[in-house]
Amino acid sequence: MPADPTLDNAFGHLASYRACVERIHTAWPGFSARRRQRLQQRLSEAAAEKSAENILEDLFTTVLDWPLADVLLQQQRADIVLSGSGFKRLVLEVKRPGSLTRHRAAIHRTLDQARRYAAEQCIGAVAVSDATMLYAADVIDGVLRDRALVMLDTEQPPPALWLLSVRGIYQVPPVLAVDLDAGPRDDGIAIAGATDAGALVHPKYKRGMHCFAYVGAANDTRTWKLPYLLADGTIDVKRLPKAIQCIVSSYRGANVVIPREACGEVMVLLATAAKELRKLPCQNTATAAAYREAHTFLQQLDLLSRVGCCHR
Repeated sequence: MPADPTLDNAFGHLASYRACVERIHTAWPGFSARRRQRLQQRLSEAAAEKSAENILEDLFTTVLDWPLADVLLQQQRADIVLSGSGFKRLVLEVKRPGSLTRHRAAIHRTLDQARRYAAEQCIGAVAVSDATMLYAADVIDGVLRDRALVMLDTEQPPPALWLLSVRGIYQVPPVLAVDLDAGPRDDGIAIAGATDAGALVHPKYKRGMHCFAYVGAANDTRTWKLPYLLADGTIDVKRLPKAIQCIVSSYRGANVVIPREACGEVMVLLATAAKELRKLPCQNTATAAAYREAHTFLQQLDLLSRVGCCHR
């Protein structure tokens, strides 16, 4: 298992971390072999999705130390729920192999689905996987905070897997640089669920939950605030600065009520999008006022390190 300095620095002092990392390394070859065997089977779409669920169940029980009794299948519409001592920790929504990897829009749609199921069960973390990629995030103050993005087709186990282990799930993850377009893609694969008839869409903006920087309640579109992404998950360059201004000032008198305790998380999300566009002042000295104010806002809250835009 390749070393990860960030994780080692944060958790290397924990005996449980060191022991779990060793077990992950030992169990990975067997898991990888079983995964390949399952994926080589020619299955119908429904059977392929079930095979992906079996792969994820293998991952959590044989690699990440979750007891089989704590990996709950088909819990109130959720594909998999991880629990500890009866306390539900994470909802995992599984799609058929190859349907999510490097398909950002499909990932976002599936995350929306997972967030709705998590909200129904009062669960504070969500994950999505197609048995090749696995992405997990914590839901904090109405905002997704990245927990881990790992590829399951690697020769060596990804270090970030520990954050999804039976011990690591309790820990606050370090700042992560997550690229939802990472990993191989078979362009011949049709995307399952490309049209999700059951998905909630905001009645005004005609967009799904993932397009909003703040989501008060996953099942109530009235609480979805500050649209900043297009429906396909790409950044809406027109709405992003407006969303920032609604927090740091008042965009055209807009009265967007975001809980004070959520404003920092929301601004980290918006500033991260601005960073992707290279709009922050440490990247572009001629940038617009909204981006300068976002940078200052995060600097005052000592949250710039979460964005990773500069070393101030």
